[in-house]
Amino acid sequence: MPSRPILATTVAAVMAALAAIPAAAADYADPTWPCIQRKVDALSPALMWSGPLAAPGLDAETAQAADALARTLVLRRVDVAAMEEAIDGFAAAHGRDPALMGQVFATAFDSLSERRQRIMAGIEDYSLGQIALAERIDAARAEMAEAMAAEAPDHDRVDALEERIDWDERIYTDRQRSLTYVCETPVLLEQRLYTIAEKLRAAAGG
Repeated sequence: MPSRPILATTVAAVMAALAAIPAAAADYADPTWPCIQRKVDALSPALMWSGPLAAPGLDAETAQAADALARTLVLRRVDVAAMEEAIDGFAAAHGRDPALMGQVFATAFDSLSERRQRIMAGIEDYSLGQIALAERIDAARAEMAEAMAAEAPDHDRVDALEERIDWDERIYTDRQRSLTYVCETPVLLEQRLYTIAEKLRAAAGG
């Protein structure tokens, strides 16, 4: 459960949500980013691939094969060994031109970069949703305290508020349990892009 009472301020609510994570590892200045991983808004293909990212004048068969290879490389179920096998098969059939390998990488980069942006937008929405829920719990606790302090407490109202708080806290805690996986996903996608670049570069003799 979140700590009681949950702090109402936006940044403090995020900190309470991440109480189990070492505080020194996270940056709470941005309430839309609750992860301990450093926030990188956008990736640059130039940081991963130093050569050309397009091979002009490809015949239709090679272009289709390059697109198919890129679609294979971005699949989560394709491990490194399968990735190398797919790249080697492509290179054996279509050559090891660095520009051709760069085109495959560019297509894979666009796909995973777009997926990564969608996930990061979801993380931002997730964080703001948790903040709103924490503030709602805090407000309900304040209302319950006020109701109990009345000369003639409305016990039915107090019971209803306590039930709502318990339910909201359960939802809050359940959502927090998925935080580690959710925050790791953009980093895993970035690492996969670096691996794809490395394997394509090796196939091109780079």
